[in-house]
Amino acid sequence: MVMFTNRNTEMKTHRELQQLGLDSFTMSRFTGTTAYYRISRSHLLTDGTKHLAEKAACFWMMDAIASHLCEIGTEDWFVVVHVRVTEGRAVMIYEDGNDKEHARQEIPYTDFPLDSITLYACWDQENWVIMLPSEY
Repeated sequence: MVMFTNRNTEMKTHRELQQLGLDSFTMSRFTGTTAYYRISRSHLLTDGTKHLAEKAACFWMMDAIASHLCEIGTEDWFVVVHVRVTEGRAVMIYEDGNDKEHARQEIPYTDFPLDSITLYACWDQENWVIMLPSEY
């Protein structure tokens, strides 16, 4: 299940999200991945997160996640990233999946088209893999 919503009236309409390929139906079709896309020495995107980054123009989000994953370290091999957007501002919350917060980042301006999304990051002993929940 892809966990994101679009309730804010300033956000994109469902039709606009469909045209971008960011509607819940399209995003939920990403299950597993056929390839990995390197964004840094130790961070990879899946098909779904690459699609999200390209269609939502949010490679900045993937960079922010990669940066925080370096700080969090690999002791916790699984990290949940919640992104919430309100009135053009975002907050990114990094947790262990059991509501233990590792980090939080305030983004003062964003045009990210969804009002929220949840992503997962898993350490595979060599790289952090950033993925959609449906790809886990």
